[in-house]
Parts: sequence; C-alpha cells; structure tokens
Amino acid sequence: MDGGESMGDKHEAAADLRHDWTVDEVEALFALPFNDLLFRAQAVHRRHFPPNEVQISTLLSIKTGACPEDCSYCPQSVRYDTGLEREALMEVEAVVDAARRARARGATRFCMGAAYRSPKAKQLEVIKAMIREVRGLGLETCATLGMLDEQQARELREAGLDYYNHNLDTSEDFYGEIITTRTYQDRLDTLGHVRDAGLKVCCGGIVGMGEEPVDRARLLQTLATMSAHPESVPVNLLVQVPGTPLDGTEPLDPIEFVRTIAVARILMPASHVRLSAGRTDMSESTQALCFMAGANSIFYGERLLTTDNPEEDGDRALFAKLGLRPEAKPAAPLPSEAGSATAGQGPEDGATAVPASRHAGA
Repeated sequence: MDGGESMGDKHEAAADLRHDWTVDEVEALFALPFNDLLFRAQAVHRRHFPPNEVQISTLLSIKTGACPEDCSYCPQSVRYDTGLEREALMEVEAVVDAARRARARGATRFCMGAAYRSPKAKQLEVIKAMIREVRGLGLETCATLGMLDEQQARELREAGLDYYNHNLDTSEDFYGEIITTRTYQDRLDTLGHVRDAGLKVCCGGIVGMGEEPVDRARLLQTLATMSAHPESVPVNLLVQVPGTPLDGTEPLDPIEFVRTIAVARILMPASHVRLSAGRTDMSESTQALCFMAGANSIFYGERLLTTDNPEEDGDRALFAKLGLRPEAKPAAPLPSEAGSATAGQGPEDGATAVPASRHAGA
C-alpha cells in the first residue's frame, strides 16, 4: 500500500465482486459523466490493488505468421498480404534467453504467442519444454496458442504454465464481422477447458474495429458474468496494419478507450486490467488517464508479437512522471508444489483487500 492509503474495507471490496451484470447496467456505466466514471473506477481499484503499482509483462512471438484463421485485424493470417515474414517455432534456448533478458529488465511475467489455429502434439511438446525452462527462471508464464482441447490444457498446466490467453475479441453479435474461421462458442469452449485444467485465464478483446458502443458493453458483460472473472483482462486498441481488412477503419476516440478501461475495472475489480496493444498510438496523457481508470498491467518491450510497442526508456520516463512503479511479485508455486487444493481457483479466491504482491491476478 502507498503512503498510508488504505486498501479499503473488506466488506466493501467483497461487495464489488459481481457475476450478474446486465448489458443495460454496463451501458449505464459507459454513459456516466467522465469524471464520475473515473472516480468510481479509481475507488474500486484502490480497494483491490496498490494504486501506483503496474504489472510488467513481456510478450514474445515464438512462432510467427502462416496462421489459417481469417481474423480481420491480424497480419499473421496467411490470407492477407501484409509483408510479414513467416518464422518457424523458435528453439527452446532462444526463448529462454529472451526470458532472461525480460527478467533482467524488470518483467515478472513472460508471455509466449504462437500463430496456430490449434497446436499439434509435436509442437506442444516443444512449447512445454519452453514453459518448464522459463518457469525455472522464477517468471510467471503465459501462452497463447489458439484453441485447446481438455488434454492439451491439462498438459500445459502440468508443464507449469500459469496463464492461458484466449481473447473473445468483441461481442458475440459483432464477432462474425471480424472472424469466420472459428465461432464464438469455440473460444468459450477453450476458455472452459483452460479453467477446468486449473490454469488462470487471460481474456479480453480489441476495441476500435468499427464496432458499436453496445458491442463494447456486451464484450465486457460477457467477461464479467463468467463464473470466475479472468484473472487478466487485456484491452487492446486496434493497430491498423496495411493489407488487413481493418486497415483504414475510423480510429476510436481516446476518451471512449479510457471509458472501456474504467468500465472493465468496475466490472472485474480483482482482475489485472492490461493496457495492451495500441499504446504506440496513444499520447502520454491518454495512457495516464488509463492508469487513473484502473489499468494496472502493460507489456514492456518494443514489440507485441508483430506490432510496435513503446520503447522501454519511454515507459520508464512515463512511470517516473506519474509516480508509478513496477509490481514486484514472485512466481506462483509449480503445480507439484501448489497441491490439488489450489488448482482451478478463481480470481476472487483470496483476492480482495490484499496487496498486489500476494494477488493471484494476471
């Protein structure tokens, strides 16, 4: 906690946690006067997290391009001519070297992304070796590999994976305008397998894809009515890549993006809300408002899979201006150490009114 600031009353913090939000209620939050919305989001944030700590994660593309999916925003799709060079699955030691560098720069969580529809058994074996080695460095681990079945999710958990990322991207109603090669239910099924395996969930979406305001409300309502909120909620601003169908989309107003962060914080108070892709297009003032609105996680480093990210020196300077500091958090116990009693715990388990250094969020 910061300088005598209270984490809030335990009962009030517990009352923040709900799983029965309606779309009408979420739209009403979006419609609040801006100052009122940010005040409410900041108050909720302070009841669950130290207000000036930000989780630092690093994201590495371990296999790039040639993805068979048709996600309209993604340069990794084989269907679009974006000039992206295909890269095969990296060697284990190269990934471990990258993880060591990330740890030296202050990252506490290392995320590995591979452009697969669903990983094959041989590919999964290599990725499991990566997870074990990175986990051995004391870093939290996260992977995004496409769709998983029940067995694949269990294998990743047994290898030591902490979090699995699988975004819903947008509302179910707007989803078909963006992706046709897998269904919304496919994504929900993968999330179910991940949760059932005892992995923590990283799940959010992308805004600024031409959706209506109600689609942003419906996306967040879907996340907030899950039986357990995602421990990590990445909110991405569309990065427009020439050659993709969404290139040329009218940019989202920055204030609407900040509103989305604030509403996510209110709906999922014990989750880390990540200010994710799109930061290179944001002013420092917009990013500052996002932190005020409850964002408390960023990716650190100059690349996010295949798109640019602010340089580390710029992030350090911004943190200094805002009085922010990296969240210091040791990695969670390995599955063999944690015991079956902790497997599958939701983000709310022990999450209210505790310092972020002990928090289970992503």
